[in-house]
This record gives sequence, C-alpha cells and structure tokens, in this order.
Amino acid sequence: MAVADNPTVLNPARQRRNRDPHRADKLEMRMEIYRLRQTKLTYYTDFGVYLGSSCALLVTTLMAPTGHRGAALGCLLGGLAAWSVIEYGMHRFVLHGLEPFQSMHAEHHMHPDALICTPTLISGSLIGLLVFLPALEVSDFWDAIGLTGGVTAGYLGYSVMHHAVHFWSLKSAWFRNVRRWHARHHYLAGAGCYGVTTQIWDRLFRSRVVPAAPPVPPAR
Repeated sequence: MAVADNPTVLNPARQRRNRDPHRADKLEMRMEIYRLRQTKLTYYTDFGVYLGSSCALLVTTLMAPTGHRGAALGCLLGGLAAWSVIEYGMHRFVLHGLEPFQSMHAEHHMHPDALICTPTLISGSLIGLLVFLPALEVSDFWDAIGLTGGVTAGYLGYSVMHHAVHFWSLKSAWFRNVRRWHARHHYLAGAGCYGVTTQIWDRLFRSRVVPAAPPVPPAR
C-alpha cells in the first residue's frame, strides 16, 4: 500500500487510537463535555447545574451584610434584566455573525430537534470571566455575586424557554405566539427574530421579520 493510501498516515489521531484504544476512548469521553450536541445526561444536567447555581447565588445575595444587601439585590435584578439584552446580542452578532460560533450554531438550525446546547463548562466559564470577575473588579464581592446571580437566572430562563419552544406543546395562546416567533427565526435561516425570552429588542432594533407565510410549529 502506498503511503498516501494509508489512512493512518493521513490521520495521526487514528495512529494513536490503533496504538492505545483505551486512551482514545478516555479522550473522546473528555471531549464530550465540549460538544454542542449533548447526550440526554449532559443536556438535562445543564438545567440542574444552573438551577442549583441560581438558587445558591440568590441565597448568598440574601446573606449579604445589611449595609450591602440592598445594593446586591439591585445588582441581582439588574443582571436579570440585562440578560435579555445579552441574549439578543449574543444570538444576533455572535451566533449569527462571528466564526467559529456561527458554524457551531448552524448545527442547531440543521438539527432543531437534537439535544444541542452550549456545554455547561463553557457557558459557566464565560459567565464567570465576563460577569463575575469584571463586577468584582469595579465593585465588591456582594454586588458581583448579585449581578452574577441575575445573569445566571436569566440564562436558566432562556434555556428553559428555548427547550420549551422546541419540545413542548402547550395550548396557551401566549406560548403558541412564542413558538411561532422562534419558528420564524429558523424558517428565515437566522435572518431575524433573535430574541427567545422577549421580542422587545427585535422590535426596537428592527430585526423583526415576518415571512409571507409564517410557519406554525407542529403540535407534539
């Protein structure tokens, strides 16, 4: 066999797997936590992690000393309110405008019924690096905890809502409208309707798009 025809030469990873298949299996298990397409265990564990984190951060905020508690609670409410802006900006300008995130997010559009989400380790790290640490730098520990708690709760709400519009079927008129809104986003290949938890920012920034025949998600 010519060298160019030998797949193990062109694929060094396959050479490593051939030498040590157990090591390759362990590596694949470790890489599983970084994949967007999740197993049922990792997908639903994400909800549990963020529910627990949101509760823990709320309790910690409430435990702030009397002189800090009011400001910390204000930061918590501010973080919760700010999440909708973060959600809109991330979805529109990062997931639909910046590589490699755009290509990664495209998998969700190609497989809307798959269990796909940002791996918990990555989303948690980003919240810590982009919310908690900057808040700690410009304010104090209690305000940073409050702000992080608000953003974390907002992310949890978004995750539940996004899961619901893809997998739940409720008779509520409000929920049908939410599902129809998100179906437009998928139908238009991500050209508009970026908000999931709210439509406010799409209307404000004029990214609300109505197709000629708005799709209605099938009942499950």
